[in-house]
Amino acid sequence: MIRLTHGMVLAAGLGTRMRPLTEAVPKPLLALRGRSLLDHALDRLDENGVHDVVVNAHHLAPQVVAACEARKSPRCTVLVEEVLLETGGGVRNALPHLGDAPFAVVNGDAYWLDGPTPALARLAAAFDPERMDALLLMVRAATVDGEVGLGDFLLDPVGHVRRPEEREVAPYLFAGVQIVHPRLLDGTEPGRFGMMRPWMRAIEAERLYGLVHDGAWFHLSTPPDLQRAEEALDKGLVKLF
Repeated sequence: MIRLTHGMVLAAGLGTRMRPLTEAVPKPLLALRGRSLLDHALDRLDENGVHDVVVNAHHLAPQVVAACEARKSPRCTVLVEEVLLETGGGVRNALPHLGDAPFAVVNGDAYWLDGPTPALARLAAAFDPERMDALLLMVRAATVDGEVGLGDFLLDPVGHVRRPEEREVAPYLFAGVQIVHPRLLDGTEPGRFGMMRPWMRAIEAERLYGLVHDGAWFHLSTPPDLQRAEEALDKGLVKLF
């Protein structure tokens, strides 16, 4: 169990599958339930004691900067990436602002409803720095409304993460929320790379774990996804814990 104090929201993506909505607005600033996805992510971090947050930005970066400056909490440091660094490179670039302890990383388009215990609190309670380099929040692919392909990961009985073999169906999707120990990025070079690179190294060392979400989660990749989520929430078709 750890106490989370620092976190990061990944808000630099191009949001290409969400076009035309993202031609004028970065994907994390699209609205759901009257607030931007970025505000929802920052709210969740703030509510769970994460009061120092890095937000990276690239596409339409001034809008992301303005949105962060408009908040009173958490304290946001915005890192504008002149060249897009992708997820892994973005986190590595933010390490000087994230301290030496494990920290939360939330995708800027992640939207979830907590179960009986907040997801971030469950992740913090389950994170064991001695055994884990990262702990990923997972959702069951069968429960997701939207195109999920063959899934992302498999889990063994103790929570070790494994990638699927060719044509193997994986029952879990990454929910866009994780706790990362800084050593996950050891040995990486500055520049552009995805989180899958350090994740795969952690998988080989049996130090990448997953925790299955016990609330609702929304797949927000395209404009119809966003519309379906809004309608489901408005009509009360999703249980609010």
